[in-house]
Amino acid sequence: MSERRARALLSMYRFAGAAAYPLIGPYVAWRASRGKEDRARSRERYGFAGRPRPEGPLIWVHAASIGEMIAVVSLVESILDHGVNIVLTTGTVTSAKIAEERLGGRVIHQYVPLDLKPAVSRFLDHWQPDLAVIAESEIWPMTILELGARSVPQVLVNGRLSDRSFASWKKRPSLAEALFENLAHVVAQSDVDGERFRALGARPVTVSGNLKVDTPPPPVDERALAALQRQIGDRPSWAAVSTHDGEEMIAAEVHVTLRHRHPGLLTIIVPRHPDRAEALLTAFEGMELKVAQRSKGEKVTADTDILLGDTVGEMGLYLRLTEIAFVGRSLTSEGGQNPLEPAMLDTAVLAGRNVQNFRESYQKLLDSGGAKLVRDRNMLAGAVNFLLSNEAARHDMMAAGAATVEEMRGALARTLKALEPFIQPLIVKARLKGANGK
Repeated sequence: MSERRARALLSMYRFAGAAAYPLIGPYVAWRASRGKEDRARSRERYGFAGRPRPEGPLIWVHAASIGEMIAVVSLVESILDHGVNIVLTTGTVTSAKIAEERLGGRVIHQYVPLDLKPAVSRFLDHWQPDLAVIAESEIWPMTILELGARSVPQVLVNGRLSDRSFASWKKRPSLAEALFENLAHVVAQSDVDGERFRALGARPVTVSGNLKVDTPPPPVDERALAALQRQIGDRPSWAAVSTHDGEEMIAAEVHVTLRHRHPGLLTIIVPRHPDRAEALLTAFEGMELKVAQRSKGEKVTADTDILLGDTVGEMGLYLRLTEIAFVGRSLTSEGGQNPLEPAMLDTAVLAGRNVQNFRESYQKLLDSGGAKLVRDRNMLAGAVNFLLSNEAARHDMMAAGAATVEEMRGALARTLKALEPFIQPLIVKARLKGANGK
């Protein structure tokens, strides 16, 4: 890629950003009205800072949504322990809540600016980051090119390229090269991801494994857990978590199929998007199922069929209530969701076959016997029935999953090693500033 072509692409994105900028206001307002934006902090999406910049070196870490946020928590904590300031951006309200719960006031949280020239420039003018660390698969042309123009090193960590994203980038090789050459380092999740980034022009690329493996299990409010365990008692249970449209109804139909074989059966359904809860409640009640809605504090009683987990940040609670979990976005949607949290909490993992986004994690769990893929509703019902009926097989599957997670650990250390050349000078600078300040 010639410098002239790169400059032309940068100019193109600057022009597009400036032209599109006036149209974004109504979009942000619409998302706010639907609860997907924090209305009080909407100006941050335009790059207006909500906080002053602290003195000294500063790293910008971006984690788009819940999964990415959870993945980088341990990495962020490791950097903070060395005294370097971090401004952490996320793209959703739910991921912002996770940041507050896991990191509190140790980081400065902002909503990520829209990928348009005025917003990105305003953000960078204020924060002046010394390093940008981007998690997983957030490839934003305007942001990447603007950071490159300012000579700010950019490192992609826990990097992943889905089948669809890779195919799309391969159709635009010049654009891919112009963007990926701005990355100072790509730390990929798997060998497949690493090869894909190299094919698109990224250099250097190393493979760390999945940072999500090195995160602690999702936390739980012990009092809430104890209360629900008392309510459930010794009833048989299973969960369908991180579900997408259509999968909740499949779970409800499985419940209807199995409740006569397993008297007292409780099905726990945790939709990926809790704002769909009211529609799901109506659908379940139309099937004459009794539902306890977690967000309303409703108790699980002896005749409760479904516990509807329509809250944010309580996955650790729901997974500790059962030993069997179907992980969604894998039957009616494609890509899958993270199976590692259920596995690390000693849960037998079930999923549909569309798990491309977590291919390596699922493959390792399948190889060890910690997970099983199902084809459809009937196969899911059969798998749940088998695990409920066979305690030894269920516990073998749970143990295999937990052991697999332990074997997969080490991504955090490998990622920190890749980041060391970029972070170490900032650590020295921060220590020198602290010594001079004294």
